[in-house]
Amino acid sequence: MAAKPVIGINMDFRSSCKEHASLSFIAAGYYENIIQSGGIPLVLPPLDEEDDLVRLLDTLDGVVLIGGADLDPQRDGYMPHPAVRPMDQRREDFDRMLAKHVCARHLPVLAIGCGMQLLNITEGGTLYLHLPEDMPQAIPHKDPLDTAHRHGLLVESDSAMERVYGDGEIRVNSMHHMAIDDLASGFRITARSPDGVIEAIESEVEGWLAIGTQFHPEADSASALDAKIFEEFVVGITGEVPAMRLVA
Repeated sequence: MAAKPVIGINMDFRSSCKEHASLSFIAAGYYENIIQSGGIPLVLPPLDEEDDLVRLLDTLDGVVLIGGADLDPQRDGYMPHPAVRPMDQRREDFDRMLAKHVCARHLPVLAIGCGMQLLNITEGGTLYLHLPEDMPQAIPHKDPLDTAHRHGLLVESDSAMERVYGDGEIRVNSMHHMAIDDLASGFRITARSPDGVIEAIESEVEGWLAIGTQFHPEADSASALDAKIFEEFVVGITGEVPAMRLVA
């Protein structure tokens, strides 16, 4: 049996204010699903020194880029938008540095929510800043009154998404207002919502395991089937099929 892969996970960050000191945090679903899938999670704080990050990445077998607040569109040449709620600058500085090195190394990566958007931006793609304006015909992708809001998912064949979900009607959680516009070179779209919004992407670069989902398989609102995306990722790193997936 191969050694369990060590998988880094970035963290969210909040600067200090009168209510609390500076803090880093992460939803338990990210590391719990890595553990359940046969990996060893390693939480990555928002490092300042690039050399420190490089040294740390040398020890990792893969990375999960977590979801969270919005990327600052001004950092990619867009005008600011009133609907955008940027993440803390310290987190975004680190996340962009992390994504740059992950992509340069072709390190296995599972990118979720704004993590998928960052993966696309890093590789040269673009984003819609606010779906209600950029795609007025789109179905609702966020409901402030319902954290378990869900919509349908159309899966492409011959993809990690198909291996996870198979055939049949699929519904996933949805909590975003930004989305991929132009897809980065070297990726393919492997799932869309019924209105055409990109919900999953995968690398077409030989030897690079890179999966992105706009929906959140780590969240409490995810199904047991959604969580198997983590298993698909870990299996892609190790090449070992868990016993529960072996066919007699």
